[in-house]
Amino acid sequence: MSQFKPYNIYGIIGYPLGQTLSPLIHTTSFKEQNIPAILVAWPTPPNEVENFVKSVRLLNIRGCCVTIPHKQAVIPFLDEVTDRVKKVGAANLIYWDGDKLCGDNTDVKGFMDPLEKNPLPKEYKKVLLLGAGGAARAAVVGLQTLGYTDITVTDIVEDLPLTLAKEFNLKTVSWNERNSVDAQIIVNSTPLGMLGKFEGQTPYNFEWFKGKGVAYDIVYTPYYTQFRLDAEKAGWTSISGREMFIGQANEQYKIWTGNDLSAGAKQAVIDALAGN
Repeated sequence: MSQFKPYNIYGIIGYPLGQTLSPLIHTTSFKEQNIPAILVAWPTPPNEVENFVKSVRLLNIRGCCVTIPHKQAVIPFLDEVTDRVKKVGAANLIYWDGDKLCGDNTDVKGFMDPLEKNPLPKEYKKVLLLGAGGAARAAVVGLQTLGYTDITVTDIVEDLPLTLAKEFNLKTVSWNERNSVDAQIIVNSTPLGMLGKFEGQTPYNFEWFKGKGVAYDIVYTPYYTQFRLDAEKAGWTSISGREMFIGQANEQYKIWTGNDLSAGAKQAVIDALAGN
């Protein structure tokens, strides 16, 4: 008689979650590595974050990915957070360390991955960061780690860039004046362009792309966002959020299991985005 192995439950919380690929990449890797576990999506409104964390404790959920807009909101409800969370001010991962429920941030590693694998031209020095939320904070830490010091941040919510700028010594510009920044690297850390209610939108108009540069979109569904399509049409290079997504997911998986994601799990994400 075969012995039943209880499944460990992992999850991802965000709101709205849209078409997240976290369940695909993690559950595929669990299966391919014969780990009895599954990762499921839990759309969680902002006013339910505290109750959700209580449920993680009560139901012994083994870990969670955390995405927009909860990366800062979850922190007060955890027992401990890593230095990476303290530096970024945002957590995108919940995991257990013994009986302590902890938070970590793998977005910095994920953000840096494509820039480390294919370094940008040295003459590209000025950065415009669109958005000043949790993902933006990870982008700033990643950019500064790679040596970029001339970073201007903007957001449609006016007070967010001021807080970020003060903390990380950045420049600011109003959202309505964002096209006035002469940048060679433009990073979209807003949800604009993401599948769902923001699909087809862009934080930066086509006619604003001047000269040569790189447009880095942290949005990964769809693979080709309007932001990237416009950048490439204007002669810019673009970087997909797919690379960041796979990089940060691999780091999450290592924290949970000690393993790298399976090759099949990474390929499953590439295949899933191929039609977009």
